[in-house]
Amino acid sequence: MDFKWSKDQQALREAVVELAQAELNEGLHERDEREEFNRGGWNKLAAFGIHGLPIPAEYGGMGLDALTTVGVLERLGYGCRDNGLIFSINAHMWTVGMPLLAFGTDEQKARFLPKLCAGELVGANAMSEHESGSDAYSLTTTAENRGDHYLLNGSKTWVTNGPIADLIVVFATVDRDKGPNGVTGFLVEKGAKGLSVGGKLRKMGIRTSPMCEVFFDDCEVPVENRLGREGAGKNLFTHSMTWERACILASAVGSMERLLETSIAYARQRKQFGQSIGKFQMVQSRVVDMKLRLEAARSALYRAAAQRDSGKSIFLEAALAKLQISESWVRCAEDALQIHGGYGYMRESEIERELRDAVGSRIYSGTSEIQRSIIASLLGL
Repeated sequence: MDFKWSKDQQALREAVVELAQAELNEGLHERDEREEFNRGGWNKLAAFGIHGLPIPAEYGGMGLDALTTVGVLERLGYGCRDNGLIFSINAHMWTVGMPLLAFGTDEQKARFLPKLCAGELVGANAMSEHESGSDAYSLTTTAENRGDHYLLNGSKTWVTNGPIADLIVVFATVDRDKGPNGVTGFLVEKGAKGLSVGGKLRKMGIRTSPMCEVFFDDCEVPVENRLGREGAGKNLFTHSMTWERACILASAVGSMERLLETSIAYARQRKQFGQSIGKFQMVQSRVVDMKLRLEAARSALYRAAAQRDSGKSIFLEAALAKLQISESWVRCAEDALQIHGGYGYMRESEIERELRDAVGSRIYSGTSEIQRSIIASLLGL
């Protein structure tokens, strides 16, 4: 496949790097220490158009194809070292914006999408429960139809953007006997009666992306806020996850390129035993492995996006991209830390933070084990 960028695409990719490097990295070390979300950076990226990259212009987005979208997000990851901010935007885009676009009514799309694209509303997704992580559809959260509204009862955990969310896509079951076919999606707005938000959950990495538990105690949701038909939650979640797995780690490819460049520069500059450490074969091997992983990850990312643009199914390609990029990101961060030695282990190097941020990618949006299971099943095993 020819993945050569047009002049307009390249200009957009370069512009996002300039914005990120100039506006998004200052104070990151302190924000990471405080586990603080960068709302100013959120607003700047919304004004640039990041939040609405794949959303049609009629709803306030840029209407870009999938390949251009991931190409821009890749460069955002290269320029912006705040992986938590980017993670929050990805959750907002793939698990709220795209499901609304695909399953929302005309009224829902007109009401919510422009404000989501503008960053005025912060979106969150509430699927996971304490007993239903990888077993996604074994939900205990219920939704009871009361005619003009539903009553939701239960709780959700690991809700990215939960503490600051204005709109939450919530999955609940209307009929447990139907299993996955009883699951339904709902748009729950901030301030809804019976909705409460727990304290911020503290994480190993991506600390600048807020996360919490969410509780529903006879939470009233108007019937017009049901997303899709009753029982269509499985289709809704699958659609959302396919987009997310294919695209959520686009920025990680940019991060890997930045780590590679940083490691090469350090290996040239750092002297030991009278020569630069880049002359040592073991260091060279790590750098070469980083380059190999970067190119494999980029290829998997672009191929999944291009196939999506062609209208073909990307279940396999999305799982391959998610697995390849997440595993590569962790290994590249480990190699970068090792090349930098003791300095890489220190917080001021920022490499240890990159490793902490990367590790989570093996877990969210489906663990590496789940991706391998999906891939194996699609290969006929």
